[in-house]
Amino acid sequence: MKPEILSTRKYKAGYEIRTETVYLDLHREGDGLCPSNQKSAYTSDGHYIGQSKDAHFLIVKKGIKPELRTPESSVCSIGFCEKEQKWYGWSHRAIYGYGVGDIVKEGSCPATSGWTEEYLAEHPEEDVSLPVGFEAKTLDDARKIAIAFAESVG
Repeated sequence: MKPEILSTRKYKAGYEIRTETVYLDLHREGDGLCPSNQKSAYTSDGHYIGQSKDAHFLIVKKGIKPELRTPESSVCSIGFCEKEQKWYGWSHRAIYGYGVGDIVKEGSCPATSGWTEEYLAEHPEEDVSLPVGFEAKTLDDARKIAIAFAESVG
């Protein structure tokens, strides 16, 4: 069931906070869906960012412009910081920025997919991890590392 938008507050920084009624499936026999009100942040294009405090941190404090990792994505998990000339990847658990000259190191998040080996055997196209030693020679390369990071920690 789609969330019901109760109110929207737009911010000059380029995002909006929506108060929504979402319906949680408690998976208990006979309970059905349980309505709950929450505040969620979206880009001005209507793409989900996360909680309001996450949007404030990313956009206002860090100067990051959130965007979807892929056109098929439903959540913004990467973004560019013009001031730092870095691409950031994040989830609700972690955030990290990558710029020209950064290298993927052994054991780092961009070097792992975040998926199990069994899953990747059936869905190899889901693996966006990068090889150890991959160097960001351009901002587009830094974006690739940020995507791999976001996928790994997502």
